[in-house]
Amino acid sequence: MGKVLQRWILAASLGIAMAGSVSAAVPFWGAKESSPAGTPSSALKPGQWIWGGDNKAMGPMVVVVSLTEQRAYVYRNGLLVALTTVSTGKPGHATPVGVFTILQKDKDHRSSTYNNAPMPYQQRLTWDGIALHAGGLPGYPESHGCVHLPSAFAEKLFGATNMGMTVVVAKEGASHSSMVHPTILAPVDAKTGAAVQAAPLAPGEHYRWTPELAPEGPVSLVLSLTDKRLVVLRNGTEIGRVRVELRNPQLASGTHAYVMSNEFMDGHFAQFPGGKAPKWMAVGVPGHEDSNGVVLDREAIDNVVVPREFAEKVMPLLVPGTVLVSTESRIQPATTGKHQTVIDSNPPEAP
Repeated sequence: MGKVLQRWILAASLGIAMAGSVSAAVPFWGAKESSPAGTPSSALKPGQWIWGGDNKAMGPMVVVVSLTEQRAYVYRNGLLVALTTVSTGKPGHATPVGVFTILQKDKDHRSSTYNNAPMPYQQRLTWDGIALHAGGLPGYPESHGCVHLPSAFAEKLFGATNMGMTVVVAKEGASHSSMVHPTILAPVDAKTGAAVQAAPLAPGEHYRWTPELAPEGPVSLVLSLTDKRLVVLRNGTEIGRVRVELRNPQLASGTHAYVMSNEFMDGHFAQFPGGKAPKWMAVGVPGHEDSNGVVLDREAIDNVVVPREFAEKVMPLLVPGTVLVSTESRIQPATTGKHQTVIDSNPPEAP
């Protein structure tokens, strides 16, 4: 009888231990892998996300959460590098709108309010409980006020952010429309979270050059194939914009990212100062992994015609590691195009 009782107690103890381990287990929410970089934001299903890659040396980061879209957009140096579906506060537990900074980071956080519930990769926005963290993603607002992210995305974001970084939460009717429906260029200032929106070029205005707006910092370029505009960003701020021409529009399509190497292309390029064109190597963004390290050929470079006077201003700012993104997304302030993510900034291996 004693042995039976001992076995029963042991079995009961094991059962309790197993139940405890199950209750303590951390769920995995959302997709395990990134969707292709060219996927429109509106096409992402609950739990899906896009991460083009990241490098803190590339410039300042800012996150914009659209409560209306149930999406979060991540920008580095003014360019969209990642986006994800989210789930925010349900009725009675609304996620507050405003400009926040990351106050605390805790990879293995558990809630002291909701029965020790796991909140992995927590990034606190307020001291009364609002945070970014991995959580359920049913396709509609269902949290108690936090911003739920897919687990794999939350882990990547956790590693990319810094304490004090700006996070903007926007909603239709309470925020500027550019924040509610973000596009490829950051709609807010990375330091202050204030709305920013560069004016389009006026009729007859070929380019705008205002380097004094950001005297120093890393430079990135974004080419909109649809708008035929090239934008220059430095330290998260637009410092230049120019009209370009495409000799053969059929040559360029989709979303692609390139990084400048420390070499120049062979041959003479009349549109570049000194006839030298920098060598650009493709970055293997999600959906185009097989292009990693491929050098942009002469035909592709000659296809984009940039006014010489503008090229002369930009070229001295370009250094090895500068990122160029080519996309069909629109960048004109008055337009809404496909919400596409882009880039990475980690240089591929030289061929």
